[in-house]
Amino acid sequence: MERQIYLDHAATTQPAPEVVQQMLPWLSGRYGNPSARYRLGQEAGRCIAEARKQVAALIGADAEEMYFTSGGTESDNWVLRSCLSGGTNEKRHMITTGIEHHAILNTCARLEKEGAQVSYVMPDGEGRVDVRDIEREIREDTALISVMYANNEIGTLEPVREIGLLAAEYGIPFHTDAVQAVGHVPINVKDLGITWLSASAHKFHGPKGCGFLYMRKGHELPSFLHGGAQEKGLRAGTENVAGIAGMGAAARLCMAHMSGDMAYVRGQRDYLIRGVESAISGVRLNGHRRMRLPNNVNFSFSGLEGAALLLLLDQDGICVSSGAACNASLEKGSHVLEAIGVPEEYQRGAVRMTLGPETTREELDYVIERLKAHVMQLRELKNA
Repeated sequence: MERQIYLDHAATTQPAPEVVQQMLPWLSGRYGNPSARYRLGQEAGRCIAEARKQVAALIGADAEEMYFTSGGTESDNWVLRSCLSGGTNEKRHMITTGIEHHAILNTCARLEKEGAQVSYVMPDGEGRVDVRDIEREIREDTALISVMYANNEIGTLEPVREIGLLAAEYGIPFHTDAVQAVGHVPINVKDLGITWLSASAHKFHGPKGCGFLYMRKGHELPSFLHGGAQEKGLRAGTENVAGIAGMGAAARLCMAHMSGDMAYVRGQRDYLIRGVESAISGVRLNGHRRMRLPNNVNFSFSGLEGAALLLLLDQDGICVSSGAACNASLEKGSHVLEAIGVPEEYQRGAVRMTLGPETTREELDYVIERLKAHVMQLRELKNA
């Protein structure tokens, strides 16, 4: 393959060179266990402490409010199961949306089987939930409101600040799955009224298998993994020192470059949207046109299958997805596109393209050219 154009940053990002360099020493000579009291272990402990400050700064939190996990899925599970599992918790109702990541939805389904009750608020046609709809679902036994910061498929940004204010008014904890947003848009958990926030390092040019859970002071959750006393006794298991070091470096880079990267990637995103909409008929942009992640473009094309279009683009060296990467092996359609009312014919022809700071206009011109050719080809084959 002579060229590769990577437009699937929502699935994962390439670790930045500085991130890899930061990780390497902790994979070789500086391999100490951070719980050990000798110098080799203390070095690892100091590395973790520094990374904790770096990721805290990225979201406007205090270092002592950050807890390292294996990623967003574990962080989501930690919050939901802590708030809604049985035991002494009398409040077992939560409010979420029908377009959450499956780390939330599948956990909710499991909790419902265990006796919890979940209200699913549906969004409008652009993927935005109405805070008034959330308020209508609040009950005396509501233990949690959990709404994603930005949708992983269509990129729509949710009204997080307004939800935070609503939750505070009713005295209900508010969790947000911010996996797609952290490192890509400015976030200040204090200003937004967030109680818990989940994130994954590999979505912002850090390593896979590493993430964090922000817990506001005074809202620490019970232990999710039991064992040793790591993470102040709340998350057992020897720390992934190299991964945490890399995540800290990625957070530092995001803070340094976010403003410029946002403006650049947003410009590339809008260029791609204009180019596709002008070049190809029967196309629909999914998600909010303005209130969306800077890098996200989700199109539906009538008269074809998105999976077939994906394979043809792959032959051109263009990496895109037909939905959430973690559901690529499932034959079900997108629950997000269904929820926002995308007609079935357009649902089948959905393609998600998510850009990065390295994406160029030359690459996008080539993508538009190949998209147009393949859409015409697939429609002709269908109508033959």
